[in-house]
Amino acid sequence: MARRLRTKAGRTDYARRKAIVEPAFGQMKVRQAAGHLRLRGLARAQGEWTLHVICHNLRKLANASGVTLGAC
Repeated sequence: MARRLRTKAGRTDYARRKAIVEPAFGQMKVRQAAGHLRLRGLARAQGEWTLHVICHNLRKLANASGVTLGAC
């Protein structure tokens, strides 16, 4: 990774990642208290994470259409 970041293309790719992927995780951690999973076991943890992602996407759709959501 360090070698890749020394190239201009590597720095550009990494900068794009911060703008595309990381804000979604930060928003879920802050707005939905998704900093850690509460359920144990792989299937339950995957289900909980799926619920967080669904709520995040619903919030994005609602904001785009001007609708306000409650505690999703």
